[in-house]
Amino acid sequence: MSGDETTPAGHHEGGGLMCLVTGATGYIGGRLVPELLDAGHQVRCLVRTPRQLRDHSWADQVEIVQGDVTDPDSVARAMRGVNVAYYLVHALGTGRGFEDTDRKAARVFGEQARRASVGRLVYLGGLTPESVPERKLSPHLRSRAEVGRILLDSGVPTAVLRAAVIIGSGSASFEMLRYLTERLPVMVTPRWVHTRIQPIAVRDVLRLLTGSAELPQEVNRTFDIGGPDVLTYRDMMRRYAAVSGLPRRLILPVPVLTPGLSSYWVGLVTPVPARIARPLTESLRHEVVCRENDLERYVPNPPGHPIGFDGAVALALRRVRDAQVTTRWSSASLPGAPSDPMPTDPDWAGGSLYTDVRERDAEVAPEALWDVIEGIGGENGWYSFPLAWAVRGWLDRLAGGVGLRRGRRDARRLRVGDSLDFWRVEEIERGRLLRLRAEMRLPGLAWLEMRVERADDGAAGKVRYRQRAVFHPRGLLGHLYWWSVSPFHAVVFGGMARNIVRAAERLGAARPRPQGPPRPRT
Repeated sequence: MSGDETTPAGHHEGGGLMCLVTGATGYIGGRLVPELLDAGHQVRCLVRTPRQLRDHSWADQVEIVQGDVTDPDSVARAMRGVNVAYYLVHALGTGRGFEDTDRKAARVFGEQARRASVGRLVYLGGLTPESVPERKLSPHLRSRAEVGRILLDSGVPTAVLRAAVIIGSGSASFEMLRYLTERLPVMVTPRWVHTRIQPIAVRDVLRLLTGSAELPQEVNRTFDIGGPDVLTYRDMMRRYAAVSGLPRRLILPVPVLTPGLSSYWVGLVTPVPARIARPLTESLRHEVVCRENDLERYVPNPPGHPIGFDGAVALALRRVRDAQVTTRWSSASLPGAPSDPMPTDPDWAGGSLYTDVRERDAEVAPEALWDVIEGIGGENGWYSFPLAWAVRGWLDRLAGGVGLRRGRRDARRLRVGDSLDFWRVEEIERGRLLRLRAEMRLPGLAWLEMRVERADDGAAGKVRYRQRAVFHPRGLLGHLYWWSVSPFHAVVFGGMARNIVRAAERLGAARPRPQGPPRPRT
């Protein structure tokens, strides 16, 4: 899809508002879209990489505009005919300049909304403490507050919803809480475990965001949103343990863990990398408790809402157990990550392209081979030399990368855009092709491709597994990297191909064979 292309799909016939959602590939945006559709609204999504929405159940019910929130032209296209625009993006994790990026994007968004006569902006920001001057806030909270001010001053009626910790399956805050509590029965923790926090269930966040679409035009202000419980982080860990059936946790706060050290500690214990953990832990230094609950006047709470902390944890754990996590904190692509698909070859003229190709024939149904391929990663591992993969994951974490512990959103099924350990699903043709793009720290770009093909001899019940690793080096270091690791490819990639085929054969043998019609008696 070209940068100036808008793809319409599935308009509602009359009724409802036209809602623009930015960040639809992210954690909140990906969950808000179906809520807006269920409320009878039309939805348009502004995304950098449209194909990442392709496998969502609601993809054929929305319009998709390709572009970036920092680009005035693409934002202007997306704003045409919009009644309500949701701003659900931020530059967290892009590096030291993320505040400048956030500032620029917010100004572009507000200006283009005003020019397009958009009726309302809705922004999900962070809850900030009233007693702390803004200059003393963490960069993360400071930037969130500044973005809210820019949108409020845009000349378009704006609702800024400010939340503290969001509890829901797949949220970064929930994953951090979950892994810290489950993996460490005895914890030496920083002082921020004593900070008071007012968490909120993701279901309530989505309900309030959806309801904010129809606020009166004169409303232009911030709203604090939170659940019914005010807890310290230590309380949250202990109550998580109780809800999940774990023994009581022993928590020993110490004064020496700075936010920076805390983020590395969190990065080692949980799937959340240090560069994401740091703004979360920095935000926990300050008390974040709602000062008002005014949004309830406009969006009344239905029975059973807001959901308490224990209920939110129970719902999140049920989603995890039932493999119904629709989006995760890692759903959005890494900031700055390239979004172009793998270059075509051998006709590609962009420079060197190294490949490692492995093929193996198997006497197995293609469905069994595909099930093994689609189930790769996460708890199932990578079918080859686990120590080598573990070491590569640890090295990536030490270099500031995501490492292996992101796991999978769903244990059985993948979709385009899913994070998969230190890969991301770039393309999937179910039953035939899975292509992964590396998001580990590398001096170049890398892909891993797995295919199910017909065997050359065409024999019935026989298929070919074809595996290809592709690396596009960046500079001399990239070439040196490839040549330094290529001696290990026979073990890593060769073993992977062999073990995937063996796993498929075991799976095929374990499945009951279909019974044919009974033979006639003679």
